[in-house]
Amino acid sequence: MKTMQWAARAEHLGGIPRKMMFLAVGAFSKAVSNLFNNTTVHNADTLLRLVRSRPPGVPLLTISNHMSTLDDPVMWGFKGFPVTDAKLGRWVLAAEDICFKNMALSYFFRLGKCIPITRGGGIYQEHMNEALDRLSDGAWLHTFPEGKVCQEDAPIRRLKWGTASLISRAPVTPIVLPIVHHGFEKVMPEKYMFGRRPPFPLCNRDIRIVIGEPMEFNIPKLKKMAVDMSNDVSFSPAGWPRTCGLDEAAQRCLYTNISNQIRTAMERLRKICKCCQEMKD
Repeated sequence: MKTMQWAARAEHLGGIPRKMMFLAVGAFSKAVSNLFNNTTVHNADTLLRLVRSRPPGVPLLTISNHMSTLDDPVMWGFKGFPVTDAKLGRWVLAAEDICFKNMALSYFFRLGKCIPITRGGGIYQEHMNEALDRLSDGAWLHTFPEGKVCQEDAPIRRLKWGTASLISRAPVTPIVLPIVHHGFEKVMPEKYMFGRRPPFPLCNRDIRIVIGEPMEFNIPKLKKMAVDMSNDVSFSPAGWPRTCGLDEAAQRCLYTNISNQIRTAMERLRKICKCCQEMKD
């Protein structure tokens, strides 16, 4: 009951609660991003184009690093982005233990098109199927494949396989768009006062968002490579179901390959973001 999937439906109460939620949260995001802080976005046109006018039925999967609890929705609050538009708005995977702790929070985040994910629950947990359904609908889904907030200035960590599994299992392979940002860790630091986050977002910080180029994955070719590679793989089976014609060993090879490609693209963007920040400083 806590996950309230019914509240996430577009027709819930005529869609009015969702529209009001996006208007309110979108206004908050724009204020934090543009009024109280300085946000610079590189290659914003690519994201705008894919959100507004991609081919019918083709899903969009955006992927980013995770610097603070404010990353989403504030990262969509930059000038010119339709963050208040509930129809265009993204779906996003959200930690169940944080965003769905009680009925009120569950309803709030469901209206905001959030899908609960149990961290450590594996790639075949119940709500991953819900995320897969959204991709099947041709919708826009955002994920944080690092799995948790990390405010260190460090290379992109090893990515969880959930995102790669969604890419490979989707009926229509999504357009994958990597994004890296810097500065949200200063707007909402994890340890600000007495080891806790500040009660409100901090002001006068520089936020930089670098949007990459779309990534295309030839899934049939990658599956064949995974089958060939799996013959030499040794691992402790987790009891995964056979999916997309692949056994567990081949799935592990496939998800590792896709995740490594995404991580390489994100690390490249991170270096660009860092270089731009150093030039500004």
